[in-house]
Amino acid sequence: MTPSYKTHAGELYLGECEEILKGSVGRSLKGKVNLLMTSPPFPLNNKKSYGNKEENEYREWFVSLAPYFAKLLAPNGSLVIEIGNAWMPGRPVQSLLPLQCLLEFTQHKKAGLRLCQESICYNPARLPSPAQWVTIERSRLTDAYTHVWWLSNSDNPKADNKKVLRPYSDSMRKLLKRGKFNSGKRPSGHNVSENGFLIDNGGAISHNLFEMEDILLDKPARLPNAFSIANTSSSDPFSRACQERNIKPHPARMPIGLVSFYVQFLTDPGDLVFDPFFGSGTTGWVAEQLGRRWAGTEAKEEYIQQTQLRFEPESIPILKAENIENPSIIL
Repeated sequence: MTPSYKTHAGELYLGECEEILKGSVGRSLKGKVNLLMTSPPFPLNNKKSYGNKEENEYREWFVSLAPYFAKLLAPNGSLVIEIGNAWMPGRPVQSLLPLQCLLEFTQHKKAGLRLCQESICYNPARLPSPAQWVTIERSRLTDAYTHVWWLSNSDNPKADNKKVLRPYSDSMRKLLKRGKFNSGKRPSGHNVSENGFLIDNGGAISHNLFEMEDILLDKPARLPNAFSIANTSSSDPFSRACQERNIKPHPARMPIGLVSFYVQFLTDPGDLVFDPFFGSGTTGWVAEQLGRRWAGTEAKEEYIQQTQLRFEPESIPILKAENIENPSIIL
């Protein structure tokens, strides 16, 4: 197949990912993808412009993707999927669909995948939903997070949490400067040695909770776990470019910070990143900014045209070059 367009680091193909991966593109990528990072259409009850499937067909379609994706992965590659929650149509009852999808996808006999870790992407700025039960009947809480599933074809995929350390808190920096702390046995049974917390590793190990905004407003953000971009995505360079050209941007754009975290955590410069649901192009753009190669597929031509805005020479990089070697700085 001929790509819709290429950049110096990647290429994008038009069509349904399953059909494209059955052909020459799939064969050329087989066993070479270091990170497959994507956010597939969410299992919503109402049809959206980006082509989500309704629940009665979603699970079968989603699970069928497992062997296609698994074949692409390098022996130590990773697959990271961000997916939202689902609710039963017309009922204040949460659907088990995401959990069923995870179980059947991971256990697909032709895929050989395993779940390395699940994370949560928490966004306190999300609109109250499901609206009927949250804002009208007031019987449910706002659905404010998405799941992030990290899977692999190996128990030990390439991963290094030293690349995505959080800056130390003020109290930890003071402890390191002071050079002593209350060591000894804890009520939990752990025995903390006298030097257990005195080694300066350059930062704290990241958590598997990603905060789209600060949970505690009186404390400074500690990147990369505090992605304070929830209220600025409508004014970022990509959105402004769409507005200037009277283009309606993709309504479900993946957070730049989330993509950059996993690209740095699970890959090295020069590695290959693939997104089968390219959408607004976040994955490819971040990969290119961070010195990785990329490939993608997208079923809608209108979105492919949008993604080219990200790669225009005059576009303003959000991931500054001087920050690439400092994994604590992720926007």
